[in-house]
Amino acid sequence: MDEFELIKKYFQKISNNNYSAKNLNDDIFFDKNKKLAVSIDTYNEGVHFPNFKYPNLVIKKVIRASISDLISKGVKPKYYFISASGNNNKFSKKNLKMISKSLRQDQKKYNLKLSGGDTTNANKVSFSITTIGFSNKIIERNKAKLNDDIYVTGNLGDSFVGLKIIKNNIKMNSKLKKYFINQYYCPDLPYKIYKELFKFANTSMDISDGLISDMNKLINKQKLSFSINVNKIPISKNLKTYLKKSKNIKTKYIFNGDDYQILFTAPQKKRLLIKSIAETMNQKITLIGKINNGHKKNSLNMDNKPLNLTKFQGYSHKF
Repeated sequence: MDEFELIKKYFQKISNNNYSAKNLNDDIFFDKNKKLAVSIDTYNEGVHFPNFKYPNLVIKKVIRASISDLISKGVKPKYYFISASGNNNKFSKKNLKMISKSLRQDQKKYNLKLSGGDTTNANKVSFSITTIGFSNKIIERNKAKLNDDIYVTGNLGDSFVGLKIIKNNIKMNSKLKKYFINQYYCPDLPYKIYKELFKFANTSMDISDGLISDMNKLINKQKLSFSINVNKIPISKNLKTYLKKSKNIKTKYIFNGDDYQILFTAPQKKRLLIKSIAETMNQKITLIGKINNGHKKNSLNMDNKPLNLTKFQGYSHKF
């Protein structure tokens, strides 16, 4: 079973008396009375990152992936806690110094404060990150409206290309290689936009498991469907360059996750506002699709031709 079947079958019912848990159907816990938002994520070596060769980069990836949940809900991350598992080899003095330096850098970049954690001994490295923020409200999942526009921030696909390079599945020149690997380990979060989301977004989440997979989660309890135009899905200039040189197509790379951009829906009447905010903040925001009636099937099209949606489902945790 996947993680959502597991949650529904074994854990959803025992959270029913806790409204702040959002029926375990959202990315964060939110206590409206206390204005408290909490997110927790776990990252395992060999699953969420291929190895621990670059501890200074791995820790940046897990921190940014963790705070992405709150950012996509319109919440500013403030405190974080780290629980880490590893051994003397993985957590050598040299590696610990690099981890500490990276944490200081991202704390400064995102105005975060390390607030506690735990350590245990294990053969493989694992991190569990709890992130806390405070807000009067959040933008929840499953709040899309009929005829809403579908948007994404930033670019998709760079991180997956970086992973393929790290795994030696792709070869390219050193300049492009450096760019894509950096995008994998250090995703460029749309951090500044968190406080603007409430002005236009009906529902939102970050893209971690892949665009189609996360789009399904975004509207999963609603009698709605979505249509997405692949031609409009934004990619970087470097990915365009690689696709041209390798004679590959974008669908091979843009649906695989680890993008940590914001996926949201908004009323069509907000288009000018979104465009204005994007220009003012120098934040790329792209209209890629539309929310439709639930009687229609979810659809994906490219060059005015339908694509088989089942081929682009992204990552799924299986148990």
